[in-house]
Amino acid sequence: MSSLHNAQQVVSKKRVADHGEVYTSKREVNAMLDLVKNETERIESRFLEPACGTGNFLAEILDRKLTVVQSRYGKNQLEYERYALLAVSSLYGIDILEDNIKECQQRLFRSFEKRYTALFKDTVQQECLNAVQYILERNIIQGDALTLKTVGNNPQPIVFSEWSPVNGSMFKRRDFAFKELLNHQSYKETPLFSDSGEDVFLPTPVKEYPLTHYLKVADAEQR
Repeated sequence: MSSLHNAQQVVSKKRVADHGEVYTSKREVNAMLDLVKNETERIESRFLEPACGTGNFLAEILDRKLTVVQSRYGKNQLEYERYALLAVSSLYGIDILEDNIKECQQRLFRSFEKRYTALFKDTVQQECLNAVQYILERNIIQGDALTLKTVGNNPQPIVFSEWSPVNGSMFKRRDFAFKELLNHQSYKETPLFSDSGEDVFLPTPVKEYPLTHYLKVADAEQR
């Protein structure tokens, strides 16, 4: 089900007819997320929304996670950045419409930026903002969750990046083909989207990247 961040539940009849796009109200979103409340407040717990719309579910999950990050690490900028970045990197979304994807990415970024700049007004690091923006571009993808491919003139298999903290300030990125993840396990048991906190069987990544400082994740692809 798609989502929208205001009370409007239908953008147009044509979008409903063409894409089945009906938005979920904030009240319904919170009621559904409260069924897995502990997971929504676990910083590293990964979530996938296969029809994310403009991000109602993902935005609410991120808000809950960042509230936890702030309560635990709000007095230490380095720790806050690391764990807030981890919270952002735990969220994944797919939507068939480009405008929804752009709005979802921007919305999640604004949510992070607002809290971050309010906490560390004079010491905000542009590199941290860049890293968040890059992760969101990798994690929130325009595609079709039924065909498991991107949308456009040259559809490609959807590839998601797994971001894992290692040795404090370092992050490990591994890219997995979404199709392969689903071939091995159900949604909630895949390595990217496990909600149990346990290790699960990992398919072979399509690409692995060297350990990278959390502020430099956007640079790793250029190496």
